[in-house]
Amino acid sequence: MRFLDLAATSTAVAATSGRKAKVELLADALRRLEPGEIGPGSAYLAGELRQRQTGVGYASLRERPAPAAEPTLTVAAVDTLIAEISVVAGAGSQARRRELVAALFGAATADEQRLLVGLFSGELRQGAQAGLLADAIAKAAEVPLTAVRRALLLSGDLKQVAVAALGGGAAALAEIHLRVGTPLTPMLAQSAPDVGAALLATGMPATVDVKLDGIRIQVHRSGDDVTVFTRSLDDITARMPEVVEAVRKLPLREAVLDGEAMTLDASGRPRPFQETSSRAATRGTAAARRKSAAAAQSAAPAAQSAATAVQSAAPADSDATAGFDATASSDATAGSDAAVGPEAVGGSGGAARPGDQLALVPFFFDILHLDGVDLIDEPGHVRWQALADALPADLIVGRTTVTSEEEAAAAFAAALAAGQEGVVIKAAEAPYDVGRRGSAWVKVKPRHTLDLVVLAVEWGHGRRKGWLSNLHLGARDPETGGFVMLGKTFKGLTDELLRWQTERFQELATGDDGWVVRVRPVQVVEIAFDGVQTSPRYPGGVALRFARVLRYRDDKPATEADTIDTVRAIGGHATPE
Repeated sequence: MRFLDLAATSTAVAATSGRKAKVELLADALRRLEPGEIGPGSAYLAGELRQRQTGVGYASLRERPAPAAEPTLTVAAVDTLIAEISVVAGAGSQARRRELVAALFGAATADEQRLLVGLFSGELRQGAQAGLLADAIAKAAEVPLTAVRRALLLSGDLKQVAVAALGGGAAALAEIHLRVGTPLTPMLAQSAPDVGAALLATGMPATVDVKLDGIRIQVHRSGDDVTVFTRSLDDITARMPEVVEAVRKLPLREAVLDGEAMTLDASGRPRPFQETSSRAATRGTAAARRKSAAAAQSAAPAAQSAATAVQSAAPADSDATAGFDATASSDATAGSDAAVGPEAVGGSGGAARPGDQLALVPFFFDILHLDGVDLIDEPGHVRWQALADALPADLIVGRTTVTSEEEAAAAFAAALAAGQEGVVIKAAEAPYDVGRRGSAWVKVKPRHTLDLVVLAVEWGHGRRKGWLSNLHLGARDPETGGFVMLGKTFKGLTDELLRWQTERFQELATGDDGWVVRVRPVQVVEIAFDGVQTSPRYPGGVALRFARVLRYRDDKPATEADTIDTVRAIGGHATPE
């Protein structure tokens, strides 16, 4: 299939508002793929690359060659070229990767280049998410939608499901089971503003898990083989020796465990999130590695008592997606400054040892398979009892059964007092809803907001092409009267806000290099965020985690914006000397 035809489908899907019409377009494209193209082609239609990391950042995408006049690329050829790019490593790898990217983009027409930019950047935003692709696969293969969805939940791999459905129909889909060693898309939690609202969704009695500020891990064990996956299904086993060792010690033959891993100080309180996330990040500089190692060495190692302390207030369902290509998106949520962790990390069980660098402590809150028996369809209380029977208490998150809002509020307060992120309230009768964010699990966290000033805006691409999108955010510096940049975000922006801010910031523009528009620092915007972390990337030394736009504050002048001192106080960071 010509890659140009896939690009045309992507454009048509983005321009179509009706779900049924989108599904028809996607199904038609799926039918036209050659057998060997179904895997990469279905990934492209979902706005993804088959290769999870490519090492291609925005600088490479900006400096692309002029488009080709005539289309010559096929879906198979594009997949082959991207696969070659993704494995470049060693001396001279940057130059070689640039050559390969230039060759790919040089062979692509203007429409094909637009699709490639969207795929590499993760910013395609054509409205063809996994749910629509599942519908389209069922339609194209003429198989029941329920069979496609079940296979997708168990495999966690849209490409595998597409290949099975289009190649072997319902029979091939039925062969997709939970397999130890193959990660499942994890169950997720929706959000609630308080424990009362969460309990309305889950009902009572309910189970309250402490929500750890760590990285989501899914651990598969078969015999002595232990594999650790991230929430985004990346294999990070080599970066998690402590987790592997702890699970390998368990008296189990086979298991699939869902949980979190985090770094702790000697008192059992969590270290900053970035120290944990650096262990799962896939890219970074040598300087960042040295900085992470120095930070870890300055912290006291956690003892087994630390694990016990975390249990008394311990979590699930981190919002952090580990394993991402940290250079691949300048539109990334502000504060995602994760670097690559140290090369050699020691650890044992659930406790760090003296001299460890960023040693991790695993905590588990669910079990999906145990010694040949699948548990995902069992109610929560059955799975959690199986977990309690199979694992020692120091490897399980703290959890409490509550029968009233007052008890849930007390558990929430205890979690926060212990330095944790909040709680996840769970319906005890619900099965493990693979890949879904439903009302059976509801997370409650305190929400921080700041009034910040927009310092610059980046031109969008993909669906946001032609609009000013990614905001550069600054806090007021009371000493100088200027502003200190805290990071960037494009999260929370509706089409209406995009249109408004494009007009507004062009009016305020003081410079435009074609990528970033500098503006007069007068527009205040209210930003919600989950926390503050240390960041060497920004002059203030701190950045916001998971920043998103709530609203613009036309009622507030920039002179009344929040200060950098306020930001540091929220994160517990001292003013740098």
